[in-house]
Amino acid sequence: MEGILVPITLFICTFAMIFGIRYFINKEKMAMIERGIDPGIRKSTPQPFLSLKFGLLLVGLGLGLIVALFTVREIFGNEMSNSDEDQAAAIYFGCIGIFGGLGLIVSYIIEKKWLDQQK
Repeated sequence: MEGILVPITLFICTFAMIFGIRYFINKEKMAMIERGIDPGIRKSTPQPFLSLKFGLLLVGLGLGLIVALFTVREIFGNEMSNSDEDQAAAIYFGCIGIFGGLGLIVSYIIEKKWLDQQK
């Protein structure tokens, strides 16, 4: 009996969350219409460099993983103890953060150059 309660509860909560979100979005749009505001104004504007940002972020994360892999193999070799595995995990996450951040910085530089050319 207890094993069946989790899926049922999950289904009910998911349905309630989706219904609630749709309800409040509709309520917000109706309030905007009552005040004389066009509800279509809030539509998101296109972001021309969004795919570039995510592309450079993923490239940076991939480079970070490759650098971390080679760093761990070079430092620790084939045999690792538990403390070595903890240090290896730290190297992986550190390289992912560094190279992901570098990818976003490169994206910012490219966007800034493009925006300066547009002026």
